[in-house]
Amino acid sequence: MSQQISFESELKTLLKTGKVIFGARRTIKNLKLGKIKAVIIASTLRTDLKADILYYSKMSGVPVYEYPGSGWELGTLAGKPFMVSTIGVENEGDSKILQLAKPVS
Repeated sequence: MSQQISFESELKTLLKTGKVIFGARRTIKNLKLGKIKAVIIASTLRTDLKADILYYSKMSGVPVYEYPGSGWELGTLAGKPFMVSTIGVENEGDSKILQLAKPVS
């Protein structure tokens, strides 16, 4: 019996035990430097930024998780008082977040 992994609980674990960066531009910069293990993007991320993130993720074989909610909802989940469109995962800590992210094809 496979246990369903909840994105919300894994995100909380990730933020407690791992290392992340917030923001599309910083995530793209660190993707180019090979410092990102996975990327979480909100469904409301601007098209041009999303295209860049998907491109660099594909080039470096980094999986992407598309969160179905808005940047405001993702920000709330991350415990931030602002909109979060992109989270770059530098270290997943004790979370299983990498199992939720899919390779970009």
